[in-house]
Amino acid sequence: MSKDNLISLKDDMVAFIAGHGLERLPGFVTEDVPTVLWDGKDNPDSWKDFVEMAKHAGAPFVTFSEVTLEREELDALVEEAGEMNYPDEEASELVEAEWLRKYAGMLGYIQLGFVYQGIVILHETTTEWYERYQALLEDIESFHDIVIDDHNHDHDED
Repeated sequence: MSKDNLISLKDDMVAFIAGHGLERLPGFVTEDVPTVLWDGKDNPDSWKDFVEMAKHAGAPFVTFSEVTLEREELDALVEEAGEMNYPDEEASELVEAEWLRKYAGMLGYIQLGFVYQGIVILHETTTEWYERYQALLEDIESFHDIVIDDHNHDHDED
């Protein structure tokens, strides 16, 4: 299995979940919901234990969400990184965004979840490149927040 593309892992997960008699609910659990994150970093097959726990807990379904790096999103990210660092074409954000191009079309993140007593239990599987992609998105968003704050502050003084 490729560590850069989780597509074969996704297929295994779909079959394993169905094999345990659970349904898949397509949906992403956001950060504003009370959650517990499954700690399985030392076990690459911890998602299997997670599915078995969902069945043991009596969950009728497992939420299932995936993220594929779309070329259009990446193009927009490269453009934003370029604007943020213009005219520096060697800026780290721009270099990082360009580096991500080789992962366009690949599946980089899978989130599984189930609800137990009002708490969502989550299992997340990510690739290294997806984590770098998320960090770059956060850096660019933070930069935009700073620019907007500075712009608003300048107008407050008038």
